[in-house]
Amino acid sequence: MWRSHCTRNLILITVGLTVALSPSVRTMAETAHSAKNPAAQELKRWLTAFDSTNRATYHAFIFKDFPARAAHSTQDEGLWGNTGGFDIRKLQEKTPTEATAVLQERSGDEFASVTLHLDPANPHRIIRMDLFPIPRPAGVSFPHLSEKDLIAALRVQLRRSVTAGRFSGAVLVAKNGKLIFERAYGFADREHHAPNTLDTRFTIGSINKLFTSVAILQLVQAGKLRLDDPLSRYLPNYLNHALATKVTVRELLTNTGGTGDIWGKAYDQHRLELHTLADYVKLYGDRPLRFEPGSRWEYSNYGFILLGRIVEVASGESYDKYVREHIFDPAGMSSTGPIPESQPVSYTRNGTGKWHPVIEQPPYRGTSAGGGYSTVGDLLRFANALDQHKLLKVQLTNQATTGQVKNQYGFYDGFGFGVESFNGTQCFGHNGAGAGVNADLEICGNSKWIVISLANLDPPAAQQISGYIMDRLPLDRRKLK
Repeated sequence: MWRSHCTRNLILITVGLTVALSPSVRTMAETAHSAKNPAAQELKRWLTAFDSTNRATYHAFIFKDFPARAAHSTQDEGLWGNTGGFDIRKLQEKTPTEATAVLQERSGDEFASVTLHLDPANPHRIIRMDLFPIPRPAGVSFPHLSEKDLIAALRVQLRRSVTAGRFSGAVLVAKNGKLIFERAYGFADREHHAPNTLDTRFTIGSINKLFTSVAILQLVQAGKLRLDDPLSRYLPNYLNHALATKVTVRELLTNTGGTGDIWGKAYDQHRLELHTLADYVKLYGDRPLRFEPGSRWEYSNYGFILLGRIVEVASGESYDKYVREHIFDPAGMSSTGPIPESQPVSYTRNGTGKWHPVIEQPPYRGTSAGGGYSTVGDLLRFANALDQHKLLKVQLTNQATTGQVKNQYGFYDGFGFGVESFNGTQCFGHNGAGAGVNADLEICGNSKWIVISLANLDPPAAQQISGYIMDRLPLDRRKLK
C-alpha cells in the first residue's frame, strides 16, 4: 500500500535497467585534481569494488578499508543486484577527507549522491558513507524514441533485466487505447516452474487507491457526498471527534489530512483481527492528528481506509460490492479483486542477493488503501474506461488527474492520482510497492500512452520498466509549434 510517485526516486535508486553511460562527465581539470585528493581516490576505489561482478572483491575491500560498513554488506548485495552498480557522472572533492559524487545506476535511469568520509589519521580508512537518491540532474535527459524504436529498445531492456534477475512479471504498452506491446516474463511460481502469463494476477498494492478515488468521485457526481464535507458527516461516531470534524474528503484524497499510516506495532498486534474497513477504523480511530489538516502533504494509507468507509456509508453497500458493480464490471475487469496478498506467489531479496518467497503475513484481504490483485489487461481496461468517461464525467475526471497539491518530492497529487512529468511528458497514475510486490499504472501524454508494469519481485522491479518507457516516449511535436 505504498504510493508510487512520492517514492519513485526514493525506491528506484536501489534497482535498475541497462543504459550505456560514459564513466564520468568530469572535466580534465577535475580529473587532474582528484588524482591528488585521497578522498576522491578512495571513493573511486570503493565504487570499483562495489561495481565488481566478483562480490568477494567488494567484501575484501569492506573488510580492509571500510569495516564500519560490514554490518550493511548484505544490504549492499541487494543494492548491487538491483542496480548493476553505478557510474560516476560528477565528482567533487570537498576536503582531503571528504568527497562527493553524483552516480547513475548502470541498469537504470535513477541518480544518487554518495559522500565518503575518511579517517583523518588514516587516509585509506573510510569511516562513513552517505548514499541517497537525488532528482535527475539538470541537463540530463534521455532520447525520445519513435514508437518502433521504443518497442525495440524495450524488448532489449526487458531481456537484459530478466537475464540479470531484476524483473519477473508482465508489461503492457498501449497507444490511443490500443495494444502495441504486451508480454510476460519469469515465473509465477519458481518452485514449480510455472511461468508468468498475460493472465497472471499480480498483487497491485496501492493501485487500489485509484479505484477508491473513482468511487468517491462517482458518489460526488451522484450527489451523495461533497468533497468539502468533514469526515464526521459520514462517521458521526468516530472516536476522535475533533479529528473527524476537521478532516475533509478532499484532504483525504490529496494526502493532506494528517491521518497517518496503518503500519506499526498496533497493526502487527491486531493484524488477524482486521477483516473489514470498520475494523481498521475501530483500531485507529482514537489517534490524534499528525498535523493540522491542509497544512502539508504526507502519504496516508489510513486516509484511504477512511475514504473506503465513506464509500460504504454514502452508498449503503460494502466497499468491495460497490467497486465491483460501479467500476470493475462497467470497465470489463473480470480478473481484479481483493483476495489476500498471500495467494499470488511473490519473491523478495529482503536485503540479500537471492530471491526467496515472501513469508511475511499479509493483510486479511485487499482494502480501499491497497492489496488487491489484477492483470495488465484489466488495468488497461480501467485506463480506457477512465479515458472514455465510462466511470466519471469529463469534469471530475479532469479534476482527479490534475495536480491539486505539490509535495516535497516535486510531484503533484490529484484526487488519488499522482501527476508527474517524465522527460517532458506528463503522466498520471499510481503504483504499489511492498516486499515481493511492485506495480505501476501510468497514463501519459493526454491519455495517448498507457504504460502498465506488474512484477512479483521487490520494488522497483516494475517501476524501473515503466520509468524506462516513460522517459523515452515519442515527443508530441505538436506541442513545439
